[in-house]
Amino acid sequence: MTEEKQNRRAGVKAVHSLNRFVMSVPSLDEAESFYTTFGLDVRRSGGALEMRTFGHPHQWGTIVAGPRKRLEYLSFGIFEDEVSTFRERVASSGVACEPHPASDGSGMWLRDPDGLPVQIVVAPNVCPTCKPAAAAAPALAAGAAAAPARSKVQPVKPRRMSHVLRFTPDVMRMVAFYRDLLGLKLSDHSGEIIAFMHAPHGSDHHIIAFAKSDRPGLHHTSWDVGSLEEVGLGSEQMRIKGYADGWGVGRHVLGSNYFYYVRDPWKGWCEYSFDIDYIPVDVEWRAGDHPPEDSVYVWGPPMHPEFITNHESPQ
Repeated sequence: MTEEKQNRRAGVKAVHSLNRFVMSVPSLDEAESFYTTFGLDVRRSGGALEMRTFGHPHQWGTIVAGPRKRLEYLSFGIFEDEVSTFRERVASSGVACEPHPASDGSGMWLRDPDGLPVQIVVAPNVCPTCKPAAAAAPALAAGAAAAPARSKVQPVKPRRMSHVLRFTPDVMRMVAFYRDLLGLKLSDHSGEIIAFMHAPHGSDHHIIAFAKSDRPGLHHTSWDVGSLEEVGLGSEQMRIKGYADGWGVGRHVLGSNYFYYVRDPWKGWCEYSFDIDYIPVDVEWRAGDHPPEDSVYVWGPPMHPEFITNHESPQ
């Protein structure tokens, strides 16, 4: 039995993972510099940037040139034997659309309530099959110092993409769409302010999330690292290279992960994340409705004054 077959909830027809994000930015050079500094394996290909992580075969994202930063489309992976099920869902949804021009045209396409194209395609399941272990700490001899010399610190390199958080005018409408058509499940929410969704075949606490705004937009992409130490080292890695605007280090409530957010050149965010909650394939997670004060963070510095500001221009 393959790993993919093992990590599958019986009788459930749902996307198994967030396969890829595609966004446009005004400057590929600036994007390449930022994401390379962040620790990603950024490759130029055909006038676009491929977003990868070192040591993992998957391409997590694509960045193309455009007049402004915006999310162009999201791609979700399904199992091959579910193609007919999803073809029927898309056909009956009334929101089918043409493939995005920046895509290869494969899979099935539909528009979500905010007008974003969504691709559903047969792809490997890139969600972990269990909660990832922390990176092994180096063994220390008795009486030895644990902290490395600053000059000897190695660059932080994220292991994989964890999730995407989007701004939307109607959080619960988006939850209903991604539940009914893609099969994702609500993990937790805070009224109609923010909501988190996971894949039922086993995934992080959320692979996609939605936050209330007056218009659509991309809030952040989140990248898993191997330890709380790496979250802190990542924050310093960005600061010393000129990307000093950020929020953290802290710990979230919903998802439980440790975080540091760094601001990209277009006033969006990119997150180092460690130790996010994992929802196994055989667990029925009880979604909670949490008060606002219990929905953001347990500890950390005060929230950045523009952390929940949507800077994307109306489309």
